[in-house]
Amino acid sequence: MTNIILLGPPGAGKGTQAAMLVEERGMIQLSTGDMLREAKDSGTEMGKVVADVMARGDLVTDEIVIGLIREKLQGDKAGGFIFDGFPRTLAQADVLGALMAEQGETLDYVIELQVDDEVLVDRIVGRAAEAVAAGGTARADDNAESLKIRLMAYYKQTSPLIGYYHAKGMLKGVDGLGTMDGVKADIAGVLS
Repeated sequence: MTNIILLGPPGAGKGTQAAMLVEERGMIQLSTGDMLREAKDSGTEMGKVVADVMARGDLVTDEIVIGLIREKLQGDKAGGFIFDGFPRTLAQADVLGALMAEQGETLDYVIELQVDDEVLVDRIVGRAAEAVAAGGTARADDNAESLKIRLMAYYKQTSPLIGYYHAKGMLKGVDGLGTMDGVKADIAGVLS
């Protein structure tokens, strides 16, 4: 069983790679967004708290997210966990480390999907344009200006984690701009 964090800016492919790891290795993806939506609809005590916070339009606290992660860690462990979207800050990284220790778990790797920002923006904006041209829809924020704002927020909040996990000897870099299969193969190389 292997537990990992996938780090990388918006659009780097974390969700795509996590889905492949779930499919092929039986890992469990812990995406904060998915967990919050699932909790909101669950009817549990924690779910009622999440639903109330979201209904007010407030940000969900770290305590709530950690509570949701704790619940998941106590359930089926399958092939290990993939943390996607958490931690985002150094404080969250410290809390996650303590929670993992409390649950008798270890964090094995932090895989950073490394990208060139300009290439990433071009790729996502191009993909959005292709989706619209094909009669589909694109995310409302898949435009160059929104992406640049999202990238700045990512680097401001999350980039300190790169140094944090590097210092712990856990950080592994993967070229996030390769083909889907190429990135998948690089991640498999880290995990084997």
